[in-house]
Amino acid sequence: MGYGFGGFLIVVGLVLAFAVNDAVDDVNLYAVGLIMAGVGVVIVALTAFTLNNQRRSRTVQTTTHPDGSQTVNERRNEI
Repeated sequence: MGYGFGGFLIVVGLVLAFAVNDAVDDVNLYAVGLIMAGVGVVIVALTAFTLNNQRRSRTVQTTTHPDGSQTVNERRNEI
């Protein structure tokens, strides 16, 4: 999904909620619009959260020496 789909849902939902004056039988367009806008906000927030977590990476390297001892190197990359 991502930013584009989330933004699309926000825009369409707010247009349905505040700009459309038509009525559809048994459908509350105001409520449908607010639900779509809310889902769009959640999608944008989740996209931002997941993309931010992907930027951070951690690498762990374990080296075993001939005498049996081990050395652990940890590298954290934050872009």
